[in-house]
Amino acid sequence: MPPGKRLPRDFYARDTVLVAREILGATLVRVENGQRLGGMILEAEAYRGEEDQGCHARAGLTRRTRVMYGPPGHAYVYFTYGMHWMLNFVTQAEGFPAAVLVRAILPQEGRDVIAVRRNPQPARLWTDGPAKLCQALGINGSHHGLDLCRDGSEIFVEQGMSIREDLVEISPRVGLGSVPEPWRSVPWRFRVAGSAVMGD
Repeated sequence: MPPGKRLPRDFYARDTVLVAREILGATLVRVENGQRLGGMILEAEAYRGEEDQGCHARAGLTRRTRVMYGPPGHAYVYFTYGMHWMLNFVTQAEGFPAAVLVRAILPQEGRDVIAVRRNPQPARLWTDGPAKLCQALGINGSHHGLDLCRDGSEIFVEQGMSIREDLVEISPRVGLGSVPEPWRSVPWRFRVAGSAVMGD
């Protein structure tokens, strides 16, 4: 597919919940050995501030969270469950820790590479979760802190299609069963409805 206009830093330098909603329909791109891999962002979650008990920043400024306190438009990539990488985009103003977790994409470019990495899973399960999409695109800890807005960056986001409000499902974030209220139930998960590649 023809490349679109890259999202500027100003896009990320806004309220995290708004960014999580408006990044739906944009195209996540990972350039590997000169080849574009990626696809349309279908699901994202917002994590905002030290007061958000579902956010890593609840622990304050640490070696792990330092990137979240930095300028917007950078990749916050972390390892979880001893086996999975997760891709986030730093948002809001420098000094305020916040990020958007990319939870699912519709694979559109580099499908041959993605198919090999996600074999033997069927196409509908290639990138329907945050760990799956990182495996499919070859995203790992080496990309932590990457500037998404820098020319030549291996990971960036391009403008895509606008998703109508009636096509967006809004719900609480996933996997926060031990997080206290109200943070467990804040409706900060945004998902394009009716997509075959998304799981529950």
